[in-house]
Amino acid sequence: MSELRGRDFIAVNDFNQEELQTLLDFAVQLKTETKEGKEHHLLRGKTLGMIFQKSSTRTRVSFEVGMWQLGGSALFLSAQDLQIGRGEPVKDTARVLSRYLDGIMIRTFDHGEVEQLAAFADIPVINGLTDLLHPCQAMADLQTILEHKGRLTGLKLAYFGDGNNVAHSLLLACTKMGMDITVATPKGYEPRAEIIAAAKLNAELSGAQILVTRDPKEAAKDADVLYTDVWASMGQEAEHLARVRIFKAYQLNSELLSVARPDAIVMHCLPAHRGEEISNDALEGPQSVVFDQAENRLHAQKAILAKLL
Repeated sequence: MSELRGRDFIAVNDFNQEELQTLLDFAVQLKTETKEGKEHHLLRGKTLGMIFQKSSTRTRVSFEVGMWQLGGSALFLSAQDLQIGRGEPVKDTARVLSRYLDGIMIRTFDHGEVEQLAAFADIPVINGLTDLLHPCQAMADLQTILEHKGRLTGLKLAYFGDGNNVAHSLLLACTKMGMDITVATPKGYEPRAEIIAAAKLNAELSGAQILVTRDPKEAAKDADVLYTDVWASMGQEAEHLARVRIFKAYQLNSELLSVARPDAIVMHCLPAHRGEEISNDALEGPQSVVFDQAENRLHAQKAILAKLL
């Protein structure tokens, strides 16, 4: 396995299966030992800069707490407070911050901005979310599935709703780890063609199966994991009412659970709109692992930080 220290974490697909498994195993270890009271000051004296151009609950708190638990510190850098928000080129920001920090986490709209930041920074850059990908969420999702199912290879994940950044990262993560994935989405809202093509290449190596369908019940059939996300992501608020009508048949609810495996787990990356993309009984029911999933953002990201920084 190649050395992880010093690498960027921009897309799940930048890592091979063995590297991803190493990160997942370490995340589980850190979680277990932290709950036992063990401290892991693996990043003592190191500082992470956190650039936010999109607001956040889970991303900000989990990265900030994660750095503190690892013995380091985190700086919240709002785009409004940085010169990048007033027209300073990303490449200049990258080179300046590299002189002060040990790592950068950025949560923004344009994926190209993250790639440019990484190209000019001399320190690891971690993608906290873009409109294209949400790789840290996918790692927390894999950790949660691993904890509840004991394995990843050979399982089936069914995703319902918009072919967005979460769906993209799940397609890449599942196929890397040998998990089948089915995406049920209305016409015109499919995942991007280049993401599906990359996932198919992964699947050829791992033996995973991919299906994109209009039929949510076909997707849910015999699934081990049922997953959904909001129908209108940040920046799409104006489309909300239209999307509610278009996606109405794709709600994750008891009807879909009835055709999945009896021990299927329910996942949602939050925040959730109960009664829209997920029914209240599915979110709050005994098969839901949504809040384990949210917690694992902390542990998965700590593993990424500790290995890369």
